Amino acid sequence: MCENIHREITQLKPFDVFLVIDRTKPSFDFPIHFHPEYELNFIRNGKGIRRIVGNSMEEIDAIELTLIGSNLEHGWEHHNCTSNAVDEITIQFHDWLFTDELLNLNAFKAIKQLFLRAKEGINFSTETALKLEKQLTSLAEHNNINDYFELFSILQTLADSDDYRLLNTDNDVEISEYENSKKIQLVHDFVHNNYHQKISLDEISCLVNMSTSSFNRFIKKRAGKTFINYVNDVRLIYATKQLINTDMSVSEISYNCGFNNISNFNRIFKKIKKITPSNYRNEFSKVTRFSSELHQV
Repeated sequence: MCENIHREITQLKPFDVFLVIDRTKPSFDFPIHFHPEYELNFIRNGKGIRRIVGNSMEEIDAIELTLIGSNLEHGWEHHNCTSNAVDEITIQFHDWLFTDELLNLNAFKAIKQLFLRAKEGINFSTETALKLEKQLTSLAEHNNINDYFELFSILQTLADSDDYRLLNTDNDVEISEYENSKKIQLVHDFVHNNYHQKISLDEISCLVNMSTSSFNRFIKKRAGKTFINYVNDVRLIYATKQLINTDMSVSEISYNCGFNNISNFNRIFKKIKKITPSNYRNEFSKVTRFSSELHQV
């Protein structure tokens, strides 16, 4: 599938700080594409639009705010949306606008982590979206140096928010935020190397030299989820890739990814993705992709 996805040439010029697109559209269709620029999308009246980010495919609510990282595949389809007046504010800014030197400063630590998460796409809550709507609108109405600081302010608000979801599941980014923890790195590497087979709590606890109860508390604090849920999430990373990129049956993929039976796989997949594995594969095969690298927004 990936061979049909093309890089978009955006309207953002090298000498621009950022680009703001503010418009109302009767139909909201953007084939899957990618570009090196970061992209912040605010959508109003969009309930029923289908958003595709990496291997995530979801219908959005009426209000939507999503941050897309550099070169992350993404697109939208009008799908089940009944509105003929979808409001959009899109902000694109260069991936080099925030240099490593800047992001390594203590004051920018939270924004650095925000950009790390954006590699997988971040969907923010309706409350966060509405909180920032006025600031986002103001960026579309002006063009001066103060807007640069306004963009900083918006990104800081997003960085401080803990009311968000990561969309693409190609990587467990939340784990990588604790890169200085040798124990969490051991867990990460062991699970990714052994997701296809049974992994016991005793086995992983022994690996990091902790009791099972201590390890449970440790992983919940570091990853924000139980060990069982973490393992299942990793297995789903590989399962979604195989559903999209191979012709293997759902049953084969289920066993290849360490699920003990197909019923368990279907149940867990639907709980997380809100769709069955078979329907996920079918829907993804229908998604429109760019046919030209010269497309402009």
